[in-house]
Amino acid sequence: MPGRHPADADPPLLVACALGIERFALRGGDRGDAAERARPRPVVLRTGMGPRAAERALGVALGESAPTTRSPVLASGFCAGLAPGMRPGDVIVASATRGPHPDAPETPCRDNGPLLRALHERGLRVHSGLLWGSDHVVRGAERAELHAAGAVAVDMESAATLRAARRAGPRPVAAVRVIVDAPEHELIRASTVLNGVIAFRTLRALFPVFHEWHRSLLLPWR
Repeated sequence: MPGRHPADADPPLLVACALGIERFALRGGDRGDAAERARPRPVVLRTGMGPRAAERALGVALGESAPTTRSPVLASGFCAGLAPGMRPGDVIVASATRGPHPDAPETPCRDNGPLLRALHERGLRVHSGLLWGSDHVVRGAERAELHAAGAVAVDMESAATLRAARRAGPRPVAAVRVIVDAPEHELIRASTVLNGVIAFRTLRALFPVFHEWHRSLLLPWR
């Protein structure tokens, strides 16, 4: 088509999150200069809470005859940190995700190098490792058990999101979450509101990093 930019044919990045507040943070972070805004615009999909809702929403989004059918998928939003010393506002970049069932396979995130570099360059506290998928809110002793099993953080949707994305076809996948509570900063404490504000601001700041990751996937040597 005359005048069509080559990038127009590229599928948009699909960023999946569970909650309205997460979607608000991610969409609010969609800023940048003219060159940034000219890139393929990510689609921010609110899936609803829990693994079943996430899997169902991704199945619908990727099963439709639409540009997102071939999209890279990035799961984002808030999570709970499992390691001592983690703080609200720290960022988790999954090396892999895994669901709660004993026989659940891991979904590796092999394309997260550019994400890690971009986050470190922004001076953020970043942790990388296994992101565990749960079907309930994890507290207390269960946190320590999951950390002992090798997980660095836990949430309810990332594992299901990436599993559904890979089931719909081969594609790059990643999971980037912001810690809202950790062993020394549980949600039931008086600092909950402040911790939530810190996590919200960090999540809002991540959207340009997601743009950069998407762009790295489109480079010729990829």
